[in-house]
Amino acid sequence: MKVLVADDDADLRELIAFTLTQSGYLVLKAGDGPSAVRRFEEESPDLVVLDINMPGLSGFQVCEAIRERSRIPVMMLTVRGEEEDLVRALGLGADDYLTKPFSPKELVARVRSVLRRTEAAQAPGDMIRVGDVELNVPSMELAIAGQRIELTPTEFQLLATMARQPGRVFSRAQLLNAVHGDAGEAFERAIDAHIKNVRRKIEPDPHNPRYLLTVFGVGYRFADVRR
Repeated sequence: MKVLVADDDADLRELIAFTLTQSGYLVLKAGDGPSAVRRFEEESPDLVVLDINMPGLSGFQVCEAIRERSRIPVMMLTVRGEEEDLVRALGLGADDYLTKPFSPKELVARVRSVLRRTEAAQAPGDMIRVGDVELNVPSMELAIAGQRIELTPTEFQLLATMARQPGRVFSRAQLLNAVHGDAGEAFERAIDAHIKNVRRKIEPDPHNPRYLLTVFGVGYRFADVRR
């Protein structure tokens, strides 16, 4: 597995690279935004770890550039307490985030958690069909009425979790557990951001959703469109 680490803090970048290398990952490094985009294009990593504040191009801009080309997992590094940065990052298609400072053990756990979401595509139950919605789990492909729609691994996992049980109401905590597992730092607004992204991609009118319905005060449910 190749991981691209982009951070302008050389000491932190080297620490992250050392930690991931010790855990068996092949690590690529970039010290600014343009270098991160270039290395992504040249090396096709399996995961990108991005600091938000970088010269040349911010982590937000790099994430946007990656999402124009790929749906590989992206993890953002943020400063603790900057919740709006987290929401913005997730809104741009980031799969996860890690706030500074963090321990090497926490870093490895979060990287493994993000990659497991991609590997979860190999789980049993390879096709999910609900009305005109079809999810091919092994290939992480979504089609609605025959039209293919690109989702990130986290977005696909979220949608598949709900589509397996149409009509069931999921709390934000339950959805967090489904897509983030034991990544205890995750916060419930992350689910709202992911839901907003998925609605933007799959709903004819995201403000009047047909598939992903809000259950006020509780969470969300996938509409039983088989009826």
